[in-house]
Amino acid sequence: MVEHAQGTRTRRIGDIEVFPLSLGGNVFGWGADEAQSFAILDAYTEAGGNFVDTADVYSAWVPGNSGGESETIIGNWLAARGRRDEVVVATKVGGGSPERRGLRAEVIKADVEASLRRLRTDYIDLYYTHYDDESLPVEDFLTTLDGLVRQGKVRQIAASNITAARLTEALDASEREGLARYVALQPHYNLVSRDTYEGELSRVAAERGLATVPYFALAAGFLTGKYRPGSTREGSVRAESVQRYLDSERGPRVLAALDEVAAAHGGVEIATVALAWLAAQPTVVAPIASARTLEQLPPLLAVADLELTASEIAALTEASA
Repeated sequence: MVEHAQGTRTRRIGDIEVFPLSLGGNVFGWGADEAQSFAILDAYTEAGGNFVDTADVYSAWVPGNSGGESETIIGNWLAARGRRDEVVVATKVGGGSPERRGLRAEVIKADVEASLRRLRTDYIDLYYTHYDDESLPVEDFLTTLDGLVRQGKVRQIAASNITAARLTEALDASEREGLARYVALQPHYNLVSRDTYEGELSRVAAERGLATVPYFALAAGFLTGKYRPGSTREGSVRAESVQRYLDSERGPRVLAALDEVAAAHGGVEIATVALAWLAAQPTVVAPIASARTLEQLPPLLAVADLELTASEIAALTEASA
């Protein structure tokens, strides 16, 4: 079981110590250019942050990009600042274009070398299988990942987008075969998307001692409070993606509960409260959230110092049921 206390400024993933807010690198090379990304990384680390999340495919969805732009920016920043040993770098494999998708040995071996080059480092702290590859026995890709750990190219391995059954199968195989073992899980999880993690998946994480690092922690910006019933933001991609929350009974109810808790803490940002609820959940070590501008960063960082009461956590849990 992963245990932690609210308000603690460091938590653990395996033998790695991390800040309780992972900075998402998905916007680097997309919503934030290199100069903006450097400024955000500088501010995050100056505030005590040390845990940066990216993937080999960020930001391939932008016309003209090939994927890996985020890793390249992070690598350039690490080299420019000389802070590689102070920063925990998490990246992913297996989510690329059709010819690079999946977890075949040749894909993993080629893609880890490409990530290392872009990140300008000789090791990756936390290496996720971005998506499970159900065409393969788990032993196949675990053996490949184990080789990377033994070579010192990867410190720890983790999983994202995997079922409870396959996660259990992988953990069992690692223990049975003496292979590198998943130490962390990156699921879709937030106050308005609880069934994407809670249940069998969270039970496996708790029983097997995995640290959880949720993505979409702020529900595409909905949990920042800037999207409200009756507000109009036509033309915004994110506005369209959060409309389903506004149209539900749960979404406005969650915003009202977040407003109440934020007011009780002197008017902190509701994004901070939403992240604090997530960080207080069993197994959760560090939610992932990204900032496109420096102004968006302080409410994210503030989760490290906000301690919710048991009754506040319960109220938010009830509102989001």
